[in-house]
Amino acid sequence: MPKLRIVFMGTAELASPILRALHSQPDFAVATVVTQPDRPKGRHLETQPPPLKQAAVSAGLPVLQPERARNADFVDALRQIHPDLIVVVAYGQILPPSILEIPQFGCLNVHTSLLPKYRGAAPIQWAILNNEPETGVTIMRMDAGLDTGDILAQTPTPISSGDNAETLHDRLAKLGAELIGPTIREYVAGRIKPVPQPQEGASYARKISKEDGQIDWNQPASLIWNQVRALIPWPGAFTHQPGQPKPRLLKVWRAEVDPEHRVAKPGEVLRCDKSGILVACGQQSLLISELQKEGGRRMRAQEFIAGGNVEVGNVFLRAPQ
Repeated sequence: MPKLRIVFMGTAELASPILRALHSQPDFAVATVVTQPDRPKGRHLETQPPPLKQAAVSAGLPVLQPERARNADFVDALRQIHPDLIVVVAYGQILPPSILEIPQFGCLNVHTSLLPKYRGAAPIQWAILNNEPETGVTIMRMDAGLDTGDILAQTPTPISSGDNAETLHDRLAKLGAELIGPTIREYVAGRIKPVPQPQEGASYARKISKEDGQIDWNQPASLIWNQVRALIPWPGAFTHQPGQPKPRLLKVWRAEVDPEHRVAKPGEVLRCDKSGILVACGQQSLLISELQKEGGRRMRAQEFIAGGNVEVGNVFLRAPQ
């Protein structure tokens, strides 16, 4: 029986375990990997390949990197490959109908939410920000809309208090890698009937911006705690500490809610000791146990305190003033 010929499209690290899972299975042949162009990144803006390109090169797979998926020459190149199926994971561009219609079995997308909830670019972050009890992986047959295609398979996973965006990302990538192979086989064999997404419960998870990391100490501590967990590693939840010649940015890496109520100005440092830095919020308080000052390294709160960087009565700012 001939192998199923697959074109794999993706960019972010989320796609790499799923590519490796497909490439390792004897009944699939990954003909080509499509990813976005190399981009300048980091402090020195050095050109770096996308994570998926690195995974593809390591596996010895050919790579295409069109600037835009709707480029006519790229679409023609895809047609010449004659894929039976296109699998898309965190590619970063909407595919035009000219690509969706190429493969015999269409284009399948692996999405990290339980669709129709959290369509869009940042479902992992928004699930944590909104304090969802669970999320999951959905495999759908793509259409011209944004994550609106018919559902082939779903796997849920709980979001625990110990989860952050990194741990949840890794678990969802693993679930996607486990789900993709069996789903493709059942789908191609005609044993899965695609199910249209319900309109009820649909929501959109917009792309995260740096401004989303700005802590508003007037918010309840529970919401700020979710913000800390959801925005690791980028942009991170951050505040500003008064200083000269200008306020200093502080990034919060780890924290927990302190349920005791204290009357204080939101953002005021209430306690500095071996347990951490306790900061007043609109409701309850946030105990910071790990943080990073701008240009510095991550450190435990106890080390930050010992360096004379903060004291009781300091007030963290929502933005430089």
